[in-house]
Amino acid sequence: MGRIIKALIFLMLVGFIGISIYAYVGDLSPEQTDVTKPVVLNAD
Repeated sequence: MGRIIKALIFLMLVGFIGISIYAYVGDLSPEQTDVTKPVVLNAD
């Protein structure tokens, strides 16, 4: 039972470190583009 808990803690630690590295190194910014759409108004 102790081995399972140690393995779980180890996996959580490795996952946390991996996510932290990805957040700092990975490019998470979205691409920005201009969007223009015509608007049709039904003014009767």
